[in-house]
Amino acid sequence: MSERKQPPVDGLTKQSLDKDLAKLVQVEAAARSISSQVVTHGLALVFLGVSGLLAAIYAGMATHTVMIIVAAVLGGYMALNIGANDVANNVSPAVGARALTMFGALIIAAIFESAGALIAGGDVVATISKGIIDPNKVASSTVFVWSMMAALISAALWINLATWLGAPVSTTHAVVGGVMGAGIAAGGFGVVNWGTMSGIAASWVISPLLGGIIAALFLAFIKINLIYQHDKIAAARRWIPLLIAVMASAFTVYLVMKGLGRVWKPGALMLTAIGIAMFFGSWAVIHPLIRRQSRGMENRNQSLRKLFRLPLIFSAALLSFAHGANDVANAIGPLAAIIHSIQSGAIAGKVAIPTWIMLIGAFGISIGLFLYGPKLVRMVGDKITKMNPMRAYCVALSAAITVIVASWLGLPVSSTHIAVGAVFGVGFFREYYTRHSKRRRAMINDRGGKADSKPRKLMPPDEIAYRKLVRRSHFMTIIAAWLITVPATAGLAAVIFYGLNLIR
Repeated sequence: MSERKQPPVDGLTKQSLDKDLAKLVQVEAAARSISSQVVTHGLALVFLGVSGLLAAIYAGMATHTVMIIVAAVLGGYMALNIGANDVANNVSPAVGARALTMFGALIIAAIFESAGALIAGGDVVATISKGIIDPNKVASSTVFVWSMMAALISAALWINLATWLGAPVSTTHAVVGGVMGAGIAAGGFGVVNWGTMSGIAASWVISPLLGGIIAALFLAFIKINLIYQHDKIAAARRWIPLLIAVMASAFTVYLVMKGLGRVWKPGALMLTAIGIAMFFGSWAVIHPLIRRQSRGMENRNQSLRKLFRLPLIFSAALLSFAHGANDVANAIGPLAAIIHSIQSGAIAGKVAIPTWIMLIGAFGISIGLFLYGPKLVRMVGDKITKMNPMRAYCVALSAAITVIVASWLGLPVSSTHIAVGAVFGVGFFREYYTRHSKRRRAMINDRGGKADSKPRKLMPPDEIAYRKLVRRSHFMTIIAAWLITVPATAGLAAVIFYGLNLIR
């Protein structure tokens, strides 16, 4: 019996086999991606189902049970989107600087976001976001309910789209635009408080500029006094305890103002005293720790980065707590207004928040962060400009200080715009410093083209002049998203309001 002939093994056969294997790998990767998305969306649907179930248990056999369930599902959907988009700003600097892993950052943010919402989110919340419309000028409580539903749907859809596009936007501005557009559709242009709207429009410019300037100033200080010093360890022992003390002081005041603002509102003198006490107290603790930690460290930037990691972890936790306490109202404010109006038949400026609504807001934000947040975390933390612990420190500190300064000056600001503006500020300052710093070039020249004891190829001046450290495509996408958030959500809310009126 003759042996069966084997196909010739030649170059063509191998190439064909390699291509087939490559196709199989691509199919497998696509299948994994699809199955991952199915699981993610499935978990989100389960959360929305639980939100509706909580509403059904609360409402019982009331006349408007279906409306309450629908409102709760919309509130849960909004909370998911806030978690997916807004929370990224709190942990992105630490993740981009490799001070936290993605999973560690998600865990910290989820815990502290939920804690901030449940502990300090407040028992009473304003039903009309930022006083945008006058509820007394709305025709009836029924019209008010439909307008709030339209506002919730509009804001949630816009944030969902922005997250898909990779653009961090202000969820507060999205809610404001939705409320304004639905209000105009329900009662005309006269229902809108245009003075308040002009303040919000001003925040589009104020927030990122303040955040960027403050972050750039701190980075300039760090570069001059730490990075481009011949004895980096001696400079670290002198300045890092002071920088961490500034962060501790600023974050304590920030936490009291924004994180605990709904349960405790101390005056300016008390806040100042708290900040000063925290500065000196934290310096007294940190100074000996930095001296001990820096012993035996090499005289290089990598050593400096290690000393900034722990403060970044604390900053991520505190920013998340304050955000949960302050911004949970964006999800549950309109929801609470809808349910109060459905049950009482009246429109109130402020309403009490039932525990089940607070749970939807708190856990919805955390679940949204876990399921959909990593995309925006990577965008803000790594794709706009490269982060390291020193730059991330400047971004985190800028977020706290800018909110404090703006609050004292009575300026309306957006925490999202501040954080992303600080990232832009850090990147653009690095571009400027790379091109123009005589100190930087002199120090590299003194070391024979070596920095951090590692070989470094000197760039020609022409190449430095054109070097871009901020990705312009991301910059333009984010700026465009910021500019159109309010008009886009307003127009969408108006269309949705008219649509709801046709089907009700």
